[in-house]
Amino acid sequence: MCELFAMSSRYPTSVGFSLETLARRGGHDGPHKDGWGVAYLEGNDVSLFREASPASESALVEFMEKNGPPSSLVLSHIRKATQGKPALHNTQPFQRELGGRAHVFAHNGNLPGIAEKCHLASHRFTPMGDTDSEHAFCCLLERLTKLWDEATELPPSVEARLKIVADFAGWLRPLGPFNFIYSDGDTLFVHAHRRTQSGGDIRPPGLHLLVRSCNEEAVDLTASGVMLAPVAQELVLIASVPLTDEPWEPVAEGEVIAITRGIVWARMAP
Repeated sequence: MCELFAMSSRYPTSVGFSLETLARRGGHDGPHKDGWGVAYLEGNDVSLFREASPASESALVEFMEKNGPPSSLVLSHIRKATQGKPALHNTQPFQRELGGRAHVFAHNGNLPGIAEKCHLASHRFTPMGDTDSEHAFCCLLERLTKLWDEATELPPSVEARLKIVADFAGWLRPLGPFNFIYSDGDTLFVHAHRRTQSGGDIRPPGLHLLVRSCNEEAVDLTASGVMLAPVAQELVLIASVPLTDEPWEPVAEGEVIAITRGIVWARMAP
């Protein structure tokens, strides 16, 4: 399976990525060769970098480790293809516009039959590639469209967005392993399900969470391929597997979490 990483912080933070190292930390050194991507969200927009080639061979990855822009919202994905060939249009994170904002999504898992399950009602959100992940993203945005189109103030309330995201996650869980990270530039939404563990079995946890308070030094993840400036602030990290030896919290199966500016705002059990 693929590997996911996300960060939400109170203040913009410089995050250096060694994507191949992140994959090794997950215990899957070889398979994650089918592409990589990282999104730095800022306000209504996003800086998105993707390649369909191995991260270990990428000069761009090496550049981003030292020169990635500071951001309060970062989403990253390392791909092991399950649906769709290695190609840029199948490389995550994916981006679409809704409500005048960039929305970004990345998925870990396998959802056979999603095209039949998700009958897209319009051409407003259409997959450009062949992955179950992008189809799921388009389906989620279609469900969110009415809320964003009819809201008197943007973004809509976190409660309203969280309910739609949680209902959507519960609707698709029966298809197969379904872990995802999604952000509209204001809030990071996380859904944990099941993933292929180091022993080869598919089971929870699908994601792990680490919280750092403004009263503590930001965690040093240099050895794990993630470098955070030592600035005390509110910080939440999400990863498929723990990136350090610290006690990361396994996210419960089926749980959906809303994270805003480095604070766990709400948690919704299945």
